[in-house]
Amino acid sequence: MTRTGARELAVRLVFALSENPRDARDLLDELLAPDYYPTLKGEDKLYSSRPKGEEREYLERLVTGVAEHGAELDAYIEKYAVGWQFYRISRTAVSVMRVAMYEALYMPDVPTRAALNEAVELSKKYDTPETVSFINGVLGAFAKSEIPDEQ
Repeated sequence: MTRTGARELAVRLVFALSENPRDARDLLDELLAPDYYPTLKGEDKLYSSRPKGEEREYLERLVTGVAEHGAELDAYIEKYAVGWQFYRISRTAVSVMRVAMYEALYMPDVPTRAALNEAVELSKKYDTPETVSFINGVLGAFAKSEIPDEQ
């Protein structure tokens, strides 16, 4: 699995946690179990190879980190989603933005531009062009104001 695939899987898991709050570590253990993960192959090509090594560590760090910092990340989304009430933003869009913001803030080994660009590209798979533009605007404003290297 590539890092891009691991990022997409992280977005799906962050979404799942927003739908059914539970311990992120438990969700990861359940999904990545050697006897369970292969059963997902038929659902989507994303599940064709189980994350291992660096991708698995990256995925686990990302999902648990987003879960731990959810309130902070949501506050950033609210701050930069000018004119939008948080509850009106799709959970998919929120999941994409949470993952990108967490990477930008807490994963110095991931270039901020790469995290944000990949988030926008990923959102194109799941959302309308209007929502993709919205996500791009929120993430751009966030990076410009909150990430020193992006100013």
